[in-house]
Amino acid sequence: MPRRPDTIAAIATAPGRGGVGIVRLSGSGLSDLACRLNGGALPTPRYAHFRSFIDAHGQMIDEGLLLYFPAPHSFTGEDVIELQGHGGPVVMQLLLEHCLSLGARLAEPGEFTQRAFLNNKLDLAQAEAVADLIEASTTAAARSAVRSLSGAFSNAIHEIQDQLITLRMLVEATLDFPEEEIDFLESANAIPRMEAIREALVELLDRSRQGAIMREGLHVVLVGQPNVGKSSLLNQLAGEERAIVTDIAGTTRDALKETIQIAGIPLHIVDTAGLRDTGDAVERIGIERTWKEISRADVILRLVDSRTGLTDEDHVIDDQLPAGIPRITVSNKCDLVGLEPEGHTDDHGHYRIRLSAKTGEGVSILRDQLLAIAGWHPHSEDTFLARKRHLASLDLALGHVRTALDRTHALELMAEELRLSHEALGEIVGEFTPDDLLGEIFSRFCIGK
Repeated sequence: MPRRPDTIAAIATAPGRGGVGIVRLSGSGLSDLACRLNGGALPTPRYAHFRSFIDAHGQMIDEGLLLYFPAPHSFTGEDVIELQGHGGPVVMQLLLEHCLSLGARLAEPGEFTQRAFLNNKLDLAQAEAVADLIEASTTAAARSAVRSLSGAFSNAIHEIQDQLITLRMLVEATLDFPEEEIDFLESANAIPRMEAIREALVELLDRSRQGAIMREGLHVVLVGQPNVGKSSLLNQLAGEERAIVTDIAGTTRDALKETIQIAGIPLHIVDTAGLRDTGDAVERIGIERTWKEISRADVILRLVDSRTGLTDEDHVIDDQLPAGIPRITVSNKCDLVGLEPEGHTDDHGHYRIRLSAKTGEGVSILRDQLLAIAGWHPHSEDTFLARKRHLASLDLALGHVRTALDRTHALELMAEELRLSHEALGEIVGEFTPDDLLGEIFSRFCIGK
């Protein structure tokens, strides 16, 4: 991507009112602009100057701190200026407009981080970790994002790349001497080396998948007839009264969403309108929305009443549920029939849980099963907050290494597979990433970051 030397500016703090707000500028050769904002004198680098911010008409906009970070010792690798004032939206907008009047332009989403990437201050995985840290919805996700931002994920990628480079050099050096191919495979330990790379990729992919679960969470939809306890179960999982619970069928008219945490994993729980034939127009709209939520689900919690078991109406609902989405059948209200909570897999491989959403008995079994469906296991301290593109590249790199192991009889083919594996890993950290993908990645950032 071409470097953009013009000066950009944006409000770097979140919208709304706050004690402090920040306007950030980045560009090449901002010393003159820094002098104008600092009352005529060049600010001391990396020193907080208390200043009055004056507009073009000589009127004071605000007073606060001015900081100047000359290149390359800044976040973007360019000259950076930060103006820290009072965090009112009008004040921040006036301060930003003043910077734009001095020759800056409004930054695009993610452009500050994009410039940090282009100026080699961050690799692509670290740049994405910036956005992941901002968007983290759990403590575990935030810690994992910090780990990636500090370079732990990139370092793991580079370690495998280094092993691939060493092996590729040995293979390429041997291609000119085909009579020595067999000796090479033995003397260079080529097969054990490739097996070690394969195992390293398998481990990294597992840690990354855990991080992807931590980042994306699980979309869980509660489904069933009216009055089977969907809203009660949502409240029990959330730990507070989020949904209205009554004995009146059809109380829930629309999808109610709540995000909770289980073992650091965000679960997006959706309580839906009870599925039944109804002449109520409002309830009918709610039921239509229920089916839309079901189509987007990662897991369906299929609730039935323990007192009646599966009825003909339940079987009708089951027949309409989409295939391929994991489903847990939850027999609720077990306390009303004197049954103990329990969970088991039936003869058809479907998981069934008996619990009481009212008392909370058996809900822990449900939580554990949701984590099992997500593929979660307790290694959160060494996970990486990976994205789908990271997983796709790791899968691709692993596939090429496995193919290389199957082609040890032909070094040319093996060398090509190792090269392709190396390139797949390079896409993660931005070494071989297409420009259009870079544009898509950074466009998802917030403005000012």
